[in-house]
Amino acid sequence: MRAFIHCFLLCMLLVSCNQSTQVITEETSNKEQLRPMYHFTPTSGWMNDPNGLVYNDGTYHLFYQYYPHATVWGPMHWGHATSEDMVNWEEQPIALYPDEKGLIFSGSAVVDAHNTSGFGEGNTVPLVAFFTYHNMLGEKTGASNFQTQGLAYSLDKGTTWTKFAGNPVIGNDGIRDLRDPKVFWHEPTKSWIMVLVAGNYAKLYRSKNLKEWENISDFGEGRGSQNGVWECPDLFKLPVQGTDEEKWVLLISVGGGAPNGGSGTQYFVGEFDGTTFTSEQEDHAWLDWGTDNYAGVTYNNTPDGERIFIGWMSNWQYALKTPATSWRSAMTLPRELSLKKIGSRYSLYNSPVETLNTIVSKGETNSLEIEAKEEYILDEENLNTSKITFAVPKSDFKLSLMNDEGEKLVMLLDAASELLMLDRTHSGVTSFHYEFGNKLHYAAMQDLPEELNFTIYMDHSSVEVFLNDGQYAMTDLLFPTVPFNRLVLENLSNNSLTVKDLGVHPVKMKVATLN
Repeated sequence: MRAFIHCFLLCMLLVSCNQSTQVITEETSNKEQLRPMYHFTPTSGWMNDPNGLVYNDGTYHLFYQYYPHATVWGPMHWGHATSEDMVNWEEQPIALYPDEKGLIFSGSAVVDAHNTSGFGEGNTVPLVAFFTYHNMLGEKTGASNFQTQGLAYSLDKGTTWTKFAGNPVIGNDGIRDLRDPKVFWHEPTKSWIMVLVAGNYAKLYRSKNLKEWENISDFGEGRGSQNGVWECPDLFKLPVQGTDEEKWVLLISVGGGAPNGGSGTQYFVGEFDGTTFTSEQEDHAWLDWGTDNYAGVTYNNTPDGERIFIGWMSNWQYALKTPATSWRSAMTLPRELSLKKIGSRYSLYNSPVETLNTIVSKGETNSLEIEAKEEYILDEENLNTSKITFAVPKSDFKLSLMNDEGEKLVMLLDAASELLMLDRTHSGVTSFHYEFGNKLHYAAMQDLPEELNFTIYMDHSSVEVFLNDGQYAMTDLLFPTVPFNRLVLENLSNNSLTVKDLGVHPVKMKVATLN
């Protein structure tokens, strides 16, 4: 059996190395209809979690869970794409392949600037990637130790990778779900910190050389959402805007039980002393209230210390069933995270990175008054690749995007209840899975100001809504059969509604290139 698996993996390697060169253009994207225009997608094959997000020498690296031979989940590789601005992505050759130790599951990457690992040669600074080995044979035979942690290093800025001969660097004494290492440098203790998830809690480790690790503390048993397996942790420090305070934030993706069903990402705000993470947070806190932002993590080593996040734009409830041609799955827009304190609560904001504005046409904006129970209609040729912006008082209203086939995406605000709702039940193709189009999605909000600003990014098969510069976000997939070409803004209140700076801004760009 082991020989068969080894042969199977070798065959996959040979096929993967002979992938043909392809270029995705705007014309290709339009022909494929549902391929996003400005979100990253693989040229072909299956993609899920973002991995190894790291900035180095002018380049943002995006690695990701990848199966190149089908549009459904299969033996996991690390795919690879690079960008200088997080907008224009160039797809690179596969970075990591499965081997005799297992499949290559999620993880992270660091710049080992001081060569603590000893992998560097001369003046060459190594990049070091950490990943989970997943032994399929061990899982199938009922073992509980089939996930271990490995590392690989690159001496050519991420182009090629060498797996460490001493893998795994962290073994497994019998924890069934021990995975997704996030590693970062902790300056006060002059050491590397790793966060792993272990079923329904997190384990923290420390190392001086990236190869030898000590378990220093655990966090989370019985905390937060326990409705699914914990995945894809991330731990980082952020300043609290408008204060001299700093807090630590722990991201944890949860496989089930998110507010609108299935997969979601929660966060905890607290303290980290170099050994232990603690949090007094009592309420569940969610990074995104839509159904399609999962397994997201943040970049290491950003040039100005920004905390930039990318998530996988799907949900395990129906990810394997979404409409697909030669590819399946996309990433969310890159988002900058920030922390604000409103009353006694710390709130994690996430808003699109500024560089996205380089592909957004300025267009025209106008302000208007909509009388009680009246509506405003705006006809546009194609709303599916656009940025929609406006500001309104905290008042009841409905925004609908429609097309000539009768399909529509609806967003409603219930001001008294502070509920923001997205309705994709009639947005296009929904029948591929019951959970996709059977209900309204909502964000239960708090501490809203009296004036609300909205930024909505529409792509061919997704919508990302940002309220108040990212105080709340909702990300949903949708699959209209033809582009939306009508915007209807309806005043549901008994008073006139003042709408400021309503604008529809086209987004135009080349999608991606594969070397």
